[in-house]
Amino acid sequence: MIDIRLLREKPDEVRAGFDRLGTAVDLDAVLSLDARLRDLKNESQSLQAEQNRLSKEIGRAAAGEEREKAKAAGTALKAKIEALAGALAGAEAALEEKLLELPNLPHSSVPVGKDDSQNVVVREEGQKRAFDFALQPHWDLGTRHGIIDFERGVKISGSRFYVLKSWGAKLQRALITYMLDVHTEKHGYTEIYPPYMVKRECLVGTGNLPKFGENLYRDAEEDFWFIPTAEVPVTNLYRDEILDQAALPVRHVAFTACFRREQMAAGRDTRGIKRGHQFDKVELVKFVHPDNSMDELAKLLSDAEDILKGLELPYRVVQMCTGDLSFSAMAKFDLEVWAPGQNEWLEVSSCSSFGDFQARRARIRFRDGVEKGKNRFVHTLNGSGLALPRTLIAVLETYQRSDGRIDVPLVLRPYFGGVTILGST
Repeated sequence: MIDIRLLREKPDEVRAGFDRLGTAVDLDAVLSLDARLRDLKNESQSLQAEQNRLSKEIGRAAAGEEREKAKAAGTALKAKIEALAGALAGAEAALEEKLLELPNLPHSSVPVGKDDSQNVVVREEGQKRAFDFALQPHWDLGTRHGIIDFERGVKISGSRFYVLKSWGAKLQRALITYMLDVHTEKHGYTEIYPPYMVKRECLVGTGNLPKFGENLYRDAEEDFWFIPTAEVPVTNLYRDEILDQAALPVRHVAFTACFRREQMAAGRDTRGIKRGHQFDKVELVKFVHPDNSMDELAKLLSDAEDILKGLELPYRVVQMCTGDLSFSAMAKFDLEVWAPGQNEWLEVSSCSSFGDFQARRARIRFRDGVEKGKNRFVHTLNGSGLALPRTLIAVLETYQRSDGRIDVPLVLRPYFGGVTILGST
């Protein structure tokens, strides 16, 4: 959520930020609601002061006509104050509704662009492997070895579902465990195992609601929402809390299943396991001091990259332009891994800084050590470290052999008891 004081004091600056995003926003309507709310608050304060004055007058007045007259005036004023309280509550709700629909403003370092075609490839890392045989995509490798069962996935749950079996399921589990081990033991994150269902206000806090409800799964009877990513429950661990500055940065890592209503275009990503309504992901979440958020974003990106480096998978870093930022992000970098069997780059991580956008919505603050007694909003960051199943896809396609079997990446061999090759010829 954008600071309403910034809108009041620097409306032209805010308009310029939305222009960079290419987003049409009626800021005049927001400012009008804010002005109306402030007028009502001022009127309410004046009436409260008048009510206090009348109370004292009634107390001093002698019994008789003068006192009865003051009491009648007090009764009429009370009714007016109660009516105004209703108008005030309505104005507050209307302003909050408008503010919740405003996207975050981009950081000054974000390049301007209209859409993903104008994202910037920052760098490529690793060497693409040279093959002297015809490559197979993961859907053929998975079917050949009986480790991806598309038909039974559809039978039990419908389209865009699949079943991982045998060493395919174990390979996914090994990848997840490796990621968690690296992030906790090397990078210093604290592991969290959160619920997969959350209350509505948690999704409001991270910016998924009210704008993107159509992409989420919900239990309507109890109003539980299935998480689209571990970012939601982990960010809300500290909702309505005030952290100590000395505790910052707080770093958490969590593995969860994720649930999203994928709106897929006809003919796009229809083969394989790239897109589904349910998928696994290891998520990194940070709560940091506002002065350090961009430095912490660089560290977050580096932590996610370490997984790809360890797996020896070629990848590239892509900076999102203004036209491709998410609703809540002020800056965002994607990691895309090379999948040789499909001959394409696959996004396996989006590392974002949200500034204080989420913290305002979720009311997550810290005690400022410089200005004693002052509470400030933290900055929140998150990124995949990494997302499955695309990392699994890259491993299968990159480590395939000419005989169809799969080499086990060196860092994953301890999770397989030293086994070096998977599958049969």
